[in-house]
Amino acid sequence: MTLKKIDGINIVPFIDIMLVLLVIVLTTATFVAQGQIPVTLPKAQSGSKPSQLKEREFTITEKGDYFLGKEPVSLEQLPKLITTLPKDSPIVIRGDAKSQFERFVVLVGALQDAGLNNLSIITKSSK
Repeated sequence: MTLKKIDGINIVPFIDIMLVLLVIVLTTATFVAQGQIPVTLPKAQSGSKPSQLKEREFTITEKGDYFLGKEPVSLEQLPKLITTLPKDSPIVIRGDAKSQFERFVVLVGALQDAGLNNLSIITKSSK
């Protein structure tokens, strides 16, 4: 039995694996850096800069699911959760452009019933 001497190493499979890993890292890094639940924001003609105070962010997804920050909230939990929020805290609402308008109305109604009137709606500028 004779042993062959290996003159070189084929690194093409190694490069392929590294490129796949790089793509995976870059795609997940964009979601981590954003730190938000992905929604398609509706467009608006005008807007204002958000307040510098500590704000609470509600998100309505395309499917109609509610989130407070990153935590999911059911429709049954929504009124009880809203009553625990401080009355002077600014509320930011991010709703997907394709979500049902009824979900938005339910959220705004519950916020106003609890006396939370410092509401802002996040939109995408149409300019």
